[in-house]
Amino acid sequence: MPINRIQFQPGLSLATFFQRYGTRAQCQQALYEMRWPEGFVCPKCASAEHSRHERGTRLLLQCSQCRRQTSLTVDTVLDASKLPLTTWFLAIHLLTQCKTGMSALQLMRDLGVSYRSAWLIKHKLMQVMFGQERERKLETLVQIDDVFVGGERQGGGAGRVAPNKVLVVAAVQTTGQGKALLARLDVVPNWQKVTIKRWAAKALAAGTHVVSDGLATFAAVKDAGLTHEPIIVNRTGKAAGQHPRFLAVNTTLGNLKTWMASTFKGFKLSHYTQRYLAEFQYRFNRRFDLRAILTDLLVDALRCNPWREASLRKKMPAEICA
Repeated sequence: MPINRIQFQPGLSLATFFQRYGTRAQCQQALYEMRWPEGFVCPKCASAEHSRHERGTRLLLQCSQCRRQTSLTVDTVLDASKLPLTTWFLAIHLLTQCKTGMSALQLMRDLGVSYRSAWLIKHKLMQVMFGQERERKLETLVQIDDVFVGGERQGGGAGRVAPNKVLVVAAVQTTGQGKALLARLDVVPNWQKVTIKRWAAKALAAGTHVVSDGLATFAAVKDAGLTHEPIIVNRTGKAAGQHPRFLAVNTTLGNLKTWMASTFKGFKLSHYTQRYLAEFQYRFNRRFDLRAILTDLLVDALRCNPWREASLRKKMPAEICA
């Protein structure tokens, strides 16, 4: 069997990471170049003339015209954090390079910070990922399937009526040969056709051809102006998952379930599922170049508005409403 070149790519090693971002000065310069690639511009008066000042561990850029001081992280997701930039950079590296994902508990141990700090770092970065992935539209040829995240409570029902489960629509854009390209994972309130129609309008581009199993509710994608090809498989279990027309989405779902079961031993399903799915989706959609994903997430973090702990701990609003 030939080697999977995507899976076996070298990525960004720890040695290379520390060579590039091992000091505060290196992290400061990297943030400066990412935030102002054409040079600093004052957000108040648009002047480019400025001077640099150190205040403790913070680098401040002072406009020579209006005298306003701007920090490297103001109005970004790193805003107001008391953690060193080197800690933030290492956290981003660990979260983007670890193949099996990383829990807040493991992040706490690796970074040497409190659990609360590790939880906040992780959820702030997952919120950045969610913000980048929420508007993604898949196109051309897409496989879709239904999946549940979570377990059953004793005494509950089975299948689609089982309690303590979060309903998720999984979609994978493929090549004509069935190779996975991009993915979307969306929490939905139910399997009603009106819900699937709303999901399809949000998640899939016009002209997309959708392939699914025989679940009747998936026919609602046609109401969103898409073409639909249902395939009824006369097999169940693992054998059904090996059908070539569903292989990409089923392989992706298998990886998702393994990732969640092995990494996260407990989190509030009703609150944060979409954020965790966004982390998986963000990493999956950038898996072709592991060396660049750290820079991608840093740039996205600098473009993201600040998030405070109180907001992060609230239940995430549903993207697809009932």
